[in-house]
Amino acid sequence: MADEALLAGPAIRRLRKRENLTQAAMATRLSISPSYLNLIERNQRPVSARVIMAMVEQFEFDPRSLREDEAVGGLDGLMRRLADERFADLAIDRDEAEEFLATSPQIAAAFARLYDKAGAGADLFDDPLAASRREIERWRNHFADLDTAAEELADEIRLSRGDIGVALTDRLRERHQLSVRILPAEVLPDRLSRLDLHARQIQLNEMLSPASRNFHLATQLAQLEQRDEIDAIVQGARLEDDAARQLFARHLTGYFAAALIMPYGRFLRACEATGYDLPVLQRRFGVTFEQLAHRLTTLQRVGQRGLPFFMARLDRAGQFSKVFVGASTARFLDGEVSCPLWAAHLAFERGGELQVQFIALDDGGDRQGGWLTMAKSPVGSGAKGEARYSVVLGIEAVLAGDLAQARGVSLRPADAQPIGPGCARCHRENCAQRSLPPRGRHLSFDRMSRGTTPFQFGER
Repeated sequence: MADEALLAGPAIRRLRKRENLTQAAMATRLSISPSYLNLIERNQRPVSARVIMAMVEQFEFDPRSLREDEAVGGLDGLMRRLADERFADLAIDRDEAEEFLATSPQIAAAFARLYDKAGAGADLFDDPLAASRREIERWRNHFADLDTAAEELADEIRLSRGDIGVALTDRLRERHQLSVRILPAEVLPDRLSRLDLHARQIQLNEMLSPASRNFHLATQLAQLEQRDEIDAIVQGARLEDDAARQLFARHLTGYFAAALIMPYGRFLRACEATGYDLPVLQRRFGVTFEQLAHRLTTLQRVGQRGLPFFMARLDRAGQFSKVFVGASTARFLDGEVSCPLWAAHLAFERGGELQVQFIALDDGGDRQGGWLTMAKSPVGSGAKGEARYSVVLGIEAVLAGDLAQARGVSLRPADAQPIGPGCARCHRENCAQRSLPPRGRHLSFDRMSRGTTPFQFGER
């Protein structure tokens, strides 16, 4: 897929004003025409690599400042904040938000900062999990240096051979003098794994599946061999809370482990060759459905991009315990709960079966886009008392036509299952599944008759 054009007019305009230059003078130093510079500053032309290099050479300039939208998590991060019900009457659409972010990124960053501190409540701002998720969102869940390091290590230890676990075990023994020992469940009743430095052992619960065992071993290698790289990324994050930093570091550790088991180049080639066939990819790389879903959200290497999937994990109450938007535009994941009409909930009743569904976000009759989603409630690692979750993978329907799981599924807009952003935020009328009235709407009552839905409400 082609890389998106970089529009950074406001940042370049501020650089010119900082240097106290006219457009003509700056254009001369950059070896471009004043008219071309004018178009760049008005976001009517993207910034080319040659112009960026000229700015680096001519001025004290950090190219990273061109991506000012990352301060708010990009367009998706801004839309997440604007989806607050307190802004519902303003009817701000995605095009307006995109224009605002492109023309006034600093003002957008100021709005996001105020919203995070007070607009959504102090509890959200102080929540370490939310802070960690925002940092992952800022990176779009793609960490190129970790991918490269994992790919090099996979080649070094020849991880493409049949038994991944053997290669991981050999590396731990030969490089780190650590043996792997499988212990009875009663010895590790409340642990999946444990590092015993005294015995020089990595101890694994016998109830772990082979895929989960391999992932724990890969995670241990990440902690041993990528600690400096992971610490450097965490130190550069905008996280003030120690718990948030620890959560972010844990995510990066798991990221490297997944990248080691599913090396970028080989994994992407397998995806494209199979039409992203999920069962085939699971079997080929020896991973769980959740591990595979995680990995599919990360394929954003420049010049070697995969399809932009999102991934979410739901509990039985419909609450999101994990959300990775990646490079997708899945803004219906902004809330804390999901719509019961989504087949992601049906997955709990049919454990281990893949539930494929074409959905469209429909909030009050304004249907927005369409998504092919694939949900499964895995049987788990096998540990006693393990919680059940539904793991969902999704992609925009316009990109899903050639996927293996799209075969036999109608992707016509009229055939999409409309869903909302959770009952309290959903303004869709005549939904029999509604359990709560929408916030900000006046309820209406008729003593003479009763409708088929539990709540009737008027206009916004």
